[in-house]
Amino acid sequence: MSFSPLDSEVLGNLFSTESMREVFSDSRYISFMFQVEGALARAQAEHGLVPMSLATAIENVQREGLEPSTLARGSELSGVPTIPFVQAVQAKLPPDLEPYFHFGATTQDIADTARVLQIREALDFLSHDLLATVKNLASLAEKHRETPCVARTASQQAAPITFGYKVAGWCVALSEHVEYLQTLRPHILVVSLGGPVGTLAALGDKGPAVIDSFADILGLRSPPITWHTHRARIVETGSWLGILIGILGKIATDIISLSSTEVGEVSEPYEPGRGGSSAMPHKRNPISSMMILAAHGAAPGHVSTLMSSLASLHERPVGAWHAEWHALPALFGLASGALREARRVSGGISVNVARMRENLDLTNGLLFSDAAAAVLSRSMGRKQAHAAVEKAVSDVLAHQGSLLTCLAKRHRNLAEALRPAFDTTESTRAAARITDAAIAHARKLISALNHRA
Repeated sequence: MSFSPLDSEVLGNLFSTESMREVFSDSRYISFMFQVEGALARAQAEHGLVPMSLATAIENVQREGLEPSTLARGSELSGVPTIPFVQAVQAKLPPDLEPYFHFGATTQDIADTARVLQIREALDFLSHDLLATVKNLASLAEKHRETPCVARTASQQAAPITFGYKVAGWCVALSEHVEYLQTLRPHILVVSLGGPVGTLAALGDKGPAVIDSFADILGLRSPPITWHTHRARIVETGSWLGILIGILGKIATDIISLSSTEVGEVSEPYEPGRGGSSAMPHKRNPISSMMILAAHGAAPGHVSTLMSSLASLHERPVGAWHAEWHALPALFGLASGALREARRVSGGISVNVARMRENLDLTNGLLFSDAAAAVLSRSMGRKQAHAAVEKAVSDVLAHQGSLLTCLAKRHRNLAEALRPAFDTTESTRAAARITDAAIAHARKLISALNHRA
């Protein structure tokens, strides 16, 4: 078995997506480093610092000898993959161009900018599944905007809502997190180019102009000052991923509870063989929700690792930078797998409307206690009404009938006035109104994002 489940041939597809693992593969990272060095050469050539032919020569470098396996030993010796990469490329360049390669840059510039390119590509992959999941949830909420079900607080039945209202909560949380990413992206997607201690001294007074050109070529932004030891961008990226996984974890937690045998209100999409048991043929385990919660359990440790990198020493990080390499790819991998499962569930969840109705009737009307107290308060005041309902609840718990019948016995003159309080019509209408507004809010956010794209 591999050192990390995300890299395992057996477990990799369970916890992450193949496309995300490819983004963070060694070969892809090497390709990003080539892209960064080529952009640096073009930017410097624009300002007369290196020959114009250097960028083309870099693009034409034969990749033999630059495979991950051949860079591994050099990375072990130097502590970073950039140094053996730079040495290998230099050896393949024409002698007259070799002195200009990697001019004025430091290894962290190349490594961090390549990482930013990885992040951009990874976020694009996530955005595709994110938008699809939000749309699925909006459609599901709309479909069940008037499907009555039980709201639960502290795992106990509380009051009637609709299933659409519950799903709308999931949908808004996710859509607002997608919107936040659009605010975050410009801050995250920034080049790193500072040279040995961040001052770009080797480039003289052309340094700022080179940074701007470098950023333009890569489609990134230029920073006002080097961020070698100012790691907030990486931490914000990891935090956004952690929160995303947490939002999905909330959805998964609800689904697992609602799909339990005793509740039986929803079930994950059926697929032959999925969620089965080696010992119990009848089992249909909520695998998608389980995998989302597995990601949720693993994510906080990785976010914490990134947080620790903020306390970085002077002008070059010591150890903290390397620790990021463990945490950030793992968070992207976990987020991709969790989001894939959320998209699967949101697009095919099975809703048992009849069971929802049965569960509404399970407590003999106790979940209408608040509505009943509101009716009684018109005649006897809020405090007395609450006490009267509490006495009737005791009768129900003593198996003396439903809450309506117990209240009617004690307050015969208010029996007819109480009856509408035990109907789900008003609670359904209220939940549907909020659901409609929530769906409209989520769709407006997504429409705006699609328009910007």
